[in-house]
Amino acid sequence: MINEKQNLSELFATIKNYFSPKIIAEVNDVFVKITKVKGNDIPWHKHLTEDELFYVLKGNLSINIMGDEVIKLNEGELFVVKKGTEHRIQTEEECWIMLIENKSTEHTGDVKTNITRTIDEQFY
Repeated sequence: MINEKQNLSELFATIKNYFSPKIIAEVNDVFVKITKVKGNDIPWHKHLTEDELFYVLKGNLSINIMGDEVIKLNEGELFVVKKGTEHRIQTEEECWIMLIENKSTEHTGDVKTNITRTIDEQFY
């Protein structure tokens, strides 16, 4: 499915679990991923050597930055969490997001929990 014409609404309809990103494309050394999120199950974590782009396709998303402000994103807005920044995401209602991350970026960074997904688990 990677690098073929895709319909995002159809892809999102196949996602059954929150916080479980799916890789939908590759661009050079990055993956384009989509996921549904709801609640606050993502732990505080950081990516030591990679930035992480969050783009909200549907709903609203809060990105909490440790020791700093809360970034609130609405549909059509994006934010880049810079490498080494401890963060977590949360939302009250279901939210659809696109992530753009280096291929080496681990799902929950330096923290492993029951929701952590390996790169292999993220392929459709």
